[in-house]
Amino acid sequence: METRLLSIRPMTGAEFDMVLDWAALEGWNPGRFDAQAFRATDPEGLLIGLLADQPVAAISAIKYGDSFGFIGFYIVKPACRGQGYGWQLWQAAMTRLAGRNIGLDGVLAQQDNYRRSGFELAHRNIRYQGTGAGLAVDSVLPAGTRLAPLAAFALPALAAYDRRFFPADRQTFLRCWINQPQSTALGLLRDQRLLGYGVLRSCRLGHKIGPLFADSAPAAAALLSALCGGTDGAAPIFLDVPQCNPAAVALAQSRGMHKVFETARMYSAGAPDLALERSYGITSFELG
Repeated sequence: METRLLSIRPMTGAEFDMVLDWAALEGWNPGRFDAQAFRATDPEGLLIGLLADQPVAAISAIKYGDSFGFIGFYIVKPACRGQGYGWQLWQAAMTRLAGRNIGLDGVLAQQDNYRRSGFELAHRNIRYQGTGAGLAVDSVLPAGTRLAPLAAFALPALAAYDRRFFPADRQTFLRCWINQPQSTALGLLRDQRLLGYGVLRSCRLGHKIGPLFADSAPAAAALLSALCGGTDGAAPIFLDVPQCNPAAVALAQSRGMHKVFETARMYSAGAPDLALERSYGITSFELG
């Protein structure tokens, strides 16, 4: 079968909503209100591939600052796979992010393909699943600390803390991410200094926690308990844990969570210097 050239352009809002439906069919379980945060971050980086004006493939190639980018939402409709359309869209994404260090979370089966495009494995992320009943158990707050809604915290200070865990400033994304409907976003503070933060958001199935960043395991445990405290005890909750952080793996397992999925976090120009030892849950597989 002859491969036809795709027409590739930024998605409209309606098209991105459709791509979120595609992601749900792939089992990726996107957040119910992810679209606003994703579009606000870099709307020109949400690419759609069309044949005769019909969408057949999608990818995101998101720019952060001047030197970092992230690829996600790489989907080709099942009937159009194996015909070279994904490769055309991949090349468009790589061209858009040329000159930057690019990150992605790829399924393990595609790791060799990404390596051929110049990506190297940094670490694996493990998706753990549990329930509110197991995750909302009481945890003692570290001495002298308190929990507060992130919306009441100064955004520049939140972004400064977040920079320890992400390769670039992402204030625009964070502003939307922590204010989603049907979400809980909390910070742990001592004397107005942030010691960790986490976000729980509503998804097509249950809830996801991401990110979950904290200066210590007790801080992460306290945030996890507080985030899950208001959820339905039977609803599934998902947490994407960097496998290279033993304390994060231990926290998930201690709350009865079990492994359901795994990705390879890869970078095109070497792994950035991030505080993975304090990362208890990454933000998302789609935007890093």
